[in-house]
Amino acid sequence: MILTTTPSIEGKSIDTYLGVITGEAVMGANIFKDLFAGIRDIVGGRSAAYEKELRKARSIALEEIGAEAEKLGANAVVGIDIDYEVLGEKGGMLMVSVSGTAVRVR
Repeated sequence: MILTTTPSIEGKSIDTYLGVITGEAVMGANIFKDLFAGIRDIVGGRSAAYEKELRKARSIALEEIGAEAEKLGANAVVGIDIDYEVLGEKGGMLMVSVSGTAVRVR
């Protein structure tokens, strides 16, 4: 399965557009991660815990659109857009939302 943010794939021709597909992943961030992230923010460091959770959420969301595309008979997804959101009363949830167009290429 080819996944790309571009509207086309170099060297390939799009035969069929099969529709817009999406994938989402919401990950909770526990109190210890929040505490350590806050400390790192104060001293100017990076939050490895949050970065790890974001990578994991992005991977899950991309896997979901790949599976959705496969169900439609696609062999590629073009025009992928990746969005990040913080959810929850105190921003304790991280959401990654991915959308794109399932296509069949030759």
